[in-house]
Amino acid sequence: MTGPAADTESATPATPSLGRKVGSAAKWSLINTVVMRLGNFATGIVLARFFLGPEAWGVYGIAQTVLLVLLSANELGVSLAIVRWEGDPRRFAPTVLTLSVASSCLLYAVLFAAAPAVAGVLGSPEASGVLRVMCLCVVLDGLSQVPAGFLTREFAQGRRMAVDGLNFVLSTAVTLLLAVDGWGAMSFAWGSVVGNVAALIGCCLAAPGTLRFGWDREQARALLRFGLPLAGASMLALGVVNVDTMVVGSTLDPLALGFYVLAFNISGWPVRIISEAARRVSFAGFSRLADSPKALAAGFSRALGVVMAGTVPICVLLAALAAPVVELIYGERWLPAARALPWLMALGLVRIGCELAYDCLVAIGRRRSLIGVQALWLVVLIPALVIGARTGGIVGVAQGHVLVAGAVVVPVFLLALHRGGIRLATVARACAWPLLGGAVMAAVLLVLERYLGDGVLALLATGAAGTLAYVLCILPGRALLKG
Repeated sequence: MTGPAADTESATPATPSLGRKVGSAAKWSLINTVVMRLGNFATGIVLARFFLGPEAWGVYGIAQTVLLVLLSANELGVSLAIVRWEGDPRRFAPTVLTLSVASSCLLYAVLFAAAPAVAGVLGSPEASGVLRVMCLCVVLDGLSQVPAGFLTREFAQGRRMAVDGLNFVLSTAVTLLLAVDGWGAMSFAWGSVVGNVAALIGCCLAAPGTLRFGWDREQARALLRFGLPLAGASMLALGVVNVDTMVVGSTLDPLALGFYVLAFNISGWPVRIISEAARRVSFAGFSRLADSPKALAAGFSRALGVVMAGTVPICVLLAALAAPVVELIYGERWLPAARALPWLMALGLVRIGCELAYDCLVAIGRRRSLIGVQALWLVVLIPALVIGARTGGIVGVAQGHVLVAGAVVVPVFLLALHRGGIRLATVARACAWPLLGGAVMAAVLLVLERYLGDGVLALLATGAAGTLAYVLCILPGRALLKG
């Protein structure tokens, strides 16, 4: 994709320099994501065990859902031009910033006015105030899009880690202090706002000179033509991930919503740790390879293989040992969440592959295909979740998710990738060894849990044996995963 301000020189396909940049950025991104997520994980345990019950988690889940949907379209998709377009991005960055901030402020104004109605429809009227505070992050995110985009374009994930560390420390401190003081779900909201303010300041310091407003009518038109389809696809994608919370909130009781939110958050651990680390470099990397179909296919295959190899054992471990893990970490009162967890772990594995495919399709310009896939997913998913909630509670919702993802979405994504030059055999080779290892690992875990029990030492021994079995199974495919 070439912007109106592009230079005449074109990006070369894969080069050793690009490979080193992507490799270094991926390492920093993985370290960053693991450290931040482990910190969030520990914070969540403290809050769930000592300060917040299922009802408060349900209110937080509703507010977080609305925030994520707004964030998916708050800058109209134009900020991706900073990463994707050729030429000097500083020539069109001021117009990107103006569009991003204007749309973010408009979205927040609409949300502020509609917050009581939105919270009521989603079955949590008490979430109105939390919504109004937490969604201030929409405006802060709009301001940070351009400097953050420069960091991504330059593969500067070391600087990004420093920014995220500042965000985490301040947001966690504020959240814990307010939770101890009895603020309930509102503690999450103010913690998020403070963290996002810190992230905005950090991004501006890490990418100096990028927070400049400006306007060019021709650039704005080109940016909107580029970004609006991506914003639509992104909003649909976030709708797919978050519509279940809305269905549970409006169909079941607040207690069930709290259990479901916790289970979904647990299932998101591998998605956040592995997929988030990969996606911070995957779009920029795929964009550089977009003009070389052979290199793109090889790069996607290797990326998918690495992501699946790192994700499968986490998903299998949490699915096979769901009840003892939830009881050990969060306490006995959260055990109902464990019933939905195995199904949600399967969904998490599918999501990771689909998100990588999403980035690849965006990079090669197949925006219409993405909108079609995401729209189909959402249209089929909503009735499946409603039926699942009414017949099986939170377990039925999780089962509906997996059924739609496996039977409808995966085949459609595979077709879209095939049309983009990435064949089914390429995808199958990337996933074969990790999936085989996952099947063997699941069998080992279930057998050992039955004979060893679910004590702490027994769980550690069972997990270690299952992980060893997995590693032995994927060793024959290690050559595919290198590079």
